[in-house]
Amino acid sequence: MIGVAVLGSTGSIGENTLDVLARHPDRFRLVAVAANSNAAKLARQILTWHPPFAALADESAVGELRALLGGAAADTRVLAGAAALEELALLPEAQCVVAAIVGAAGLRSTLAAAASGKRLLLANKESLVMAGPLLLEAVSRGGATLLPVDSEHSAIFQCLPSGTRPGVPPPGLKRVLLTASGGPFRDTAPEALATVTPEAACAHPNWVMGRKISVDSATLMNKGLELIEACLLFGLTPTQVEVLVHPQSIVHSLVEYADGAMLAQLGVPDMRTPIAYALAWPERVDAGVQSLDLLKVGRLDTDKFRCLALAQAAARAGGLHPVVLNAANEVAVEAFLERRLNFPGIAAVIEAVVERSTGGAIGALEDVLAADTESRVRARERIVGITRTQPLKGAHA
Repeated sequence: MIGVAVLGSTGSIGENTLDVLARHPDRFRLVAVAANSNAAKLARQILTWHPPFAALADESAVGELRALLGGAAADTRVLAGAAALEELALLPEAQCVVAAIVGAAGLRSTLAAAASGKRLLLANKESLVMAGPLLLEAVSRGGATLLPVDSEHSAIFQCLPSGTRPGVPPPGLKRVLLTASGGPFRDTAPEALATVTPEAACAHPNWVMGRKISVDSATLMNKGLELIEACLLFGLTPTQVEVLVHPQSIVHSLVEYADGAMLAQLGVPDMRTPIAYALAWPERVDAGVQSLDLLKVGRLDTDKFRCLALAQAAARAGGLHPVVLNAANEVAVEAFLERRLNFPGIAAVIEAVVERSTGGAIGALEDVLAADTESRVRARERIVGITRTQPLKGAHA
């Protein structure tokens, strides 16, 4: 019986993980659930699963959680605060930790799980983008098993030889091709992007995801972050990672070898497949996913978005540049969702912050956190400047 801690259990990855766990009660035991601030959904999960541990990173929401639970969850110990996530990641009862906390908030708990030798199911791509060398070092030092949950990186991993180690390119690997749906604005005219709403940006045509990652998908920043992640996970240079727009999201990624062979992993767009693969690896178990109808597969085509280019540049620059990119993106996406910035403004803010950054190497976690803080300040300053000179139009449409 494998003990599983799901950090980010109220998000789409977390809910899909719980769905897979429910299908295999003989193999997995839910040890802990954690969320940022969604007390209502976390309470429902606690009352359904009765895990030994639960946590809310937002301490102000704990009162609501306790009120919702009443006396019906006496067997669950409820923790609060950012440090609680790390505590759950270190639980000896949890051999497997699902890192699904969105954004920079998931960094410390992900590092903790890696350093303590867990089977780490990585859905928090920002941890690799911000502190890739530190995370890979922690995995190596702690003897952890790092398994990607992003559908694209899981697809690549499934196409690589057994024994592949994080950060080390397998012999004969030539390049990988990340596929992208193109998001909801793939066919939208550039001049129309200035008036798109958060609701439209979050209406992904293929995947059901959280709001932040949905906007990242709409700008293709999500694909840029995945490019950086792929370089780190598989020991590749940015020139060895290419992005193709594939609207149907059936081919999840491809791997090309020196002998001309190209391998691909295909499946219906359902996150339960990569989650189940990582949970049971090296075995495979039922994920509750329908079989793929190959007649629906379409051809690959290409498209371009500014955020992807910025991420590619950050990948080439390395060091602290991905930290700056990620921080500016998080702030810009938040401003867009709050209707303080239009859609093209996301890339404009990121580019402005990146241009002011001096970059540098990552020496320790303190370097990452300092660059993250400074970049967020600069992004907010840039947003204020934009809104003063260019009043937002059409954001409430």
